[in-house]
Amino acid sequence: IAGIARIASEVRPDPTQFDPASPYHDPASKPEAPRWLLRDVQALRKTRLLPLATLRTHPELAGMVLLQRGSRLSITPVEPAHWTLIVDGLLGGR
Repeated sequence: IAGIARIASEVRPDPTQFDPASPYHDPASKPEAPRWLLRDVQALRKTRLLPLATLRTHPELAGMVLLQRGSRLSITPVEPAHWTLIVDGLLGGR
């Protein structure tokens, strides 16, 4: 964890998938049936770095999606109880 962000838009097709000049072009994706969706994310603030190893030392976070085997290190949902523990406990307040 390196910061706090919020979802800033609704889901919409990623326009780069249709652009042959884009490195993200996907010729199999069609405008009527897009394969790639996106949302805008707004960074609210940086935090001190909380590595996975630190998060794993807290049994209360064992069910967190980010810590599940096979989970990708990306934007993942956070349950309210996990959020409270991380923001108020590990990061020392809002």
